[in-house]
Order: sequence, then structure tokens, then C-alpha cells
Amino acid sequence: MAASVARARAADAAQVLRWRVPATGAELQPPSAEPAPVLALGDTALGLSGALRASFVGAGDFVELPGAASAAHDGVLAVPGGVDGVPFSVIQRIDFSRKLGSFVGRYQMGYWPAELHTVRSAAYANPLGFVEVTPANEDTRISAHFTLRDFLTHDQPGVWPKYVVLRAALLDKLELVLQDLARRGVPTSHVVVLSGFRTPSYNFALGDASGRARESRHQYGDAADIIIDANHDGRMDDLNHDGRVDARDVRVIEESVERVEHAHPELSGGLGLYDAMGPSGPFAHIDVRGEVARWTRFNSSRVVQLASRDGGSDPVHARPVARCYATGASAVLCATVHGRSR
Repeated sequence: MAASVARARAADAAQVLRWRVPATGAELQPPSAEPAPVLALGDTALGLSGALRASFVGAGDFVELPGAASAAHDGVLAVPGGVDGVPFSVIQRIDFSRKLGSFVGRYQMGYWPAELHTVRSAAYANPLGFVEVTPANEDTRISAHFTLRDFLTHDQPGVWPKYVVLRAALLDKLELVLQDLARRGVPTSHVVVLSGFRTPSYNFALGDASGRARESRHQYGDAADIIIDANHDGRMDDLNHDGRVDARDVRVIEESVERVEHAHPELSGGLGLYDAMGPSGPFAHIDVRGEVARWTRFNSSRVVQLASRDGGSDPVHARPVARCYATGASAVLCATVHGRSR
């Protein structure tokens, strides 16, 4: 499992750019000695979903791209003509070494677990780096439904620039889930990310007696808590059309996540289902940690175990802990204080 996670991280690092030839998702090739090199991105740049609208590349590779000098001020380079006619951007990712102590620039990050102690797997290694987000680029579209702004940590409102860790695999999985929902008649025109990237300092402030939340996937840019809000009322929609908004609606998302992971096991990850913890109503946590994890957190004293794909008892999917069902470390995570998500 650690090897598959490492391969996924390496793919994120390389991204999907080539010069003068279609992209394969393997590496960034330098321009040849031929005159006037032209950046050409194949349709793999759009992801498995076909809905990605940006690629994240290291600063060293970014500056070598044609036209990068004019985009240096905000780190976003629009690809002329897009990809297959779809608008597409290349976004600079600055290296993790730019972090000094607990800060990147004036923005407080805190410390990742791997900065403080040996971590249990490659999935908890330090991020490759950060995307710098400014008022000028925060509305950059990174997939069909999402912009950079959607994944910012909800803290330090007056500090700019801000920084975000974000993996393309998460965007791809979210878009695949939304496509699956749409095929089943669920309107997905407006999706709200309640919590995307969370800095370690912000995540630590949420508190967790077990200490496990310090390893939250939100810190690694591969987790998001979402609601579907196509009617723009600020709450989860009635996804199952039973006339009310409750835990049954997030189970509609669960079914789509299961179908996506079955079709694309390389996007396997965590799924947490939560009852209303505020005005937005129930929501779903989705991540691409590289292994299957499931948990629930509902207000009701009656907790229903997440169903396995074959409808039977499946200890790989869930086991009861307090008022939760979960697997592995998630068994501890989902038993945290009510009102705090992973």
C-alpha cells in the first residue's frame, strides 16, 4: 500500500506536461533544440474525469514554460487554446523548502507530523510544496466545479498571500463522484467545499484527545468535506427526494463514492458521513489517502453500519467505535468530539 501511495505522490509531482507531444502523465520534458517549442497537453491532462482544468508543477519546471515570465506575478499560466479546446491553466507549486519554521511568508502553517517525528507511512510525508493564492488568482478554475478559493483554510483572513496544498487526484475523484450523481438525476451545478486544505496549526486547534487528527488528510491536500447545494440555499440538498434533508442524503453520495472507487481503485480513500453540525446540514468527507477507510458520525443514537459492496458484513469497511463505524485509524478519528470533522 505504501508503494502505491508513493507512486501516486510521484505522479502528482511530475504532473501531465510534455513539450510538443501529447501528455502521458509521466514527466515534464525540457524543450528540444528545435526553434519555437510549443506546449502541447494531451487529454490525459484533463484527468480520468475529463474535468480537470489545471495542472500543478514545481517552480523550476514552471519557469521553463513558454510565457511563464508574464505569469510570474500570480503563478498561473493559461495554456493557449486550452486542452482539447477546454480552458486550462498551469499553476506553479513552490517548494516545501520555502517554509521557514511554522510560516510560509507571513502565513502561519504550523508543523506537519513528519517535521516533528517519524511517520508511519509515506502517505504522511511532508507535502511537495504549496500553491500561492492571492486575491488576483483565487478564482482560478482548477476543475469543472472548483476554484483555488474553494480549498483555502478558513483562518487568517487578513493575511495574503495564502498557501494551499492540493492534489489533482482529489479533484479528479470529486469530479467523478459528481458525474456519477448527475447520471442518477442529482443536480450538481453548485457544490460547496466546507473544508478543503487545513494548515496543521488550524487542524491542531480543532482538538482531538487521541492526537490522530494531527495526521488529518486535510493537511495533505487530498481531502474535502462537501455538500451539494444546487438550489443555493446554503444547505445540503434533498438528494434522495424524500422531502427532508438528513443523513439519508449523504448516503446517496456514499453510493457514488463506492461506484467510483470500484471503477478506479487508484483513487481509493476515506469516506466519512456526517449529520448536521451547523446550518449547512449533513455533509460527506471524501479523500484519496490510498486505502479504503469508512466512518459515520450521526446525531442519532442509532448508527447504521456502512454497507459493503456485496451487501454483507465486511470488516474491511467498518467496525463500531462509540457512535461511529470506521476502519483502522479512522476508528479513533471518527470518535472525536461532536462538531469537529476530520
